[in-house]
Amino acid sequence: MEAKKKRTIQKNPLNENLSIREQFQIREKSFISEYGTLSANATRRKEEEHICNIRTPFQLDRDRIVYSNSFRRLKYKTQVFLSPLGDHYRTRLTHTLEVAQIARNIARAMHLNEDLVEAIALAHDLGHTPFGHGGETALIEIYSPHFSHAYQSLRVVDSLENSGKGLNLTWEVRDGILKHSKGFGNIIPATPGETAITVEGRIVRVADIIAYLNHDLDDALRGKVILSTDVPDICIKKLGKTHSQRASIMIEQLVYNSGPQNGEFVLDMGQDTFHAMIILRKFLYDKVYRSPAVHNEFIKAKKVIIGLYNYLLNDPGALQKELEKMEMAPWDPSKNVIKRSVCDLIASMTDRYAMALHSKIFLPNPLV
Repeated sequence: MEAKKKRTIQKNPLNENLSIREQFQIREKSFISEYGTLSANATRRKEEEHICNIRTPFQLDRDRIVYSNSFRRLKYKTQVFLSPLGDHYRTRLTHTLEVAQIARNIARAMHLNEDLVEAIALAHDLGHTPFGHGGETALIEIYSPHFSHAYQSLRVVDSLENSGKGLNLTWEVRDGILKHSKGFGNIIPATPGETAITVEGRIVRVADIIAYLNHDLDDALRGKVILSTDVPDICIKKLGKTHSQRASIMIEQLVYNSGPQNGEFVLDMGQDTFHAMIILRKFLYDKVYRSPAVHNEFIKAKKVIIGLYNYLLNDPGALQKELEKMEMAPWDPSKNVIKRSVCDLIASMTDRYAMALHSKIFLPNPLV
């Protein structure tokens, strides 16, 4: 038998002096829409001494995010149900992966930059608190009414990761992270300044809601918080009966209804699909997120957050010790107030870390 030939990377004879990254960036121009974002135009928050010869700036951002401590901690952060016993319930990590997958599928269908949407999607919830939105509500009440997990995610990649040095991501990814959150606001906002500067960033915002509408409904049914017969008929009729059907219809309607208008690329899901999504979201808020089964656990979680916050605020030594454990920059009294560092620390905790620390501080140790 003939010996297998060694596979080599074929260089374009006309561009033999170009790096792999540069060759790929040239190819990008042939398959990315005029409304998409070319990686060759990406800019970083701070200039770097060394430029990668293989990965584009957006690919490099994606890798920095995936290898970060904050990304790994997402697997132990709540999506909706606190510390679920079942293995099939979503966590903040699985939610993030679903958003990234949906966003990439949409971007590919629209001939946009898949690497950019993936990087934004993977980082969009890095600043989410433990205990989901219950933890976020607690920090809004005790730290600042302006606290938001979207801004906290930006703080993570800018100032908290890498022992305080940050990840130095591109402006395009950072903007998408900051603009991804919609709360109970418009699914596709039109207010200037509220939307991402790139179409890819706007896609992640929609992919986020497509993901959580589907998987939160799925988990609520699995947890018997609601029954299948409780789901509004119009949502079944317009979106489908299964998770797969709903996700496919939402993605397809977004792809087929979006397009250029007056020189801009406008995202549109079609009136029927959009209306059904609005109804489904309200249903989830009323019957799931605010249900006794979920809300009562969030009340308990808020007490944990408030207890930790007040304790760490009054014990700088304990704060420094926990920051060191989390591999975060130490609190520097000359640079920021202690409240900011306490908030950063608590927002970075996983559910189990917060509960273990709270138990260690406030519960008596049993005698042996």
